[in-house]
Amino acid sequence: MDITFIDETEKLSSENLQEVERLLQFAAEHLQIAGDTEMSVTFMDNAGIQVINRDYRGKDTPTDVISFALEEESEDELPIIFEEEEELFPRNLGDLMISTERAAEQAEEYGHTFERELGFLAVHGFLHLNGYDHMEPADEKEMFGLQKEILDAYGLKR
Repeated sequence: MDITFIDETEKLSSENLQEVERLLQFAAEHLQIAGDTEMSVTFMDNAGIQVINRDYRGKDTPTDVISFALEEESEDELPIIFEEEEELFPRNLGDLMISTERAAEQAEEYGHTFERELGFLAVHGFLHLNGYDHMEPADEKEMFGLQKEILDAYGLKR
């Protein structure tokens, strides 16, 4: 999978970025995502993610992770279908935005490492990009179960 990383904070170590890359590649293999699939991950501070949360979700507060799935359609949207789309373009899952400040706060709050929280948020957002959600109890059980399965299999436990 081709992942573009943008660190707006300029505070993450190369080890942090490499670990998130390895984890997302592992998650992609777990879900059997095609190798030419694309996505991006942007790391930002609380102020930056608050603007996005306010502008796109109507919630004027910082959050930990926001996903923008390109394959997701709203109720009023018509699907765009190209006859030979799969042959012309690689699949693009969309974009993740992760607040490193919020990740650090939550790591302390939950009593685990920053690296574990960053990985958790990356997998959580990645699953959203792949159509999983937790709005209904059955969906939550499926998504959180898969999330735990991936993190445990990778070795990133609480």
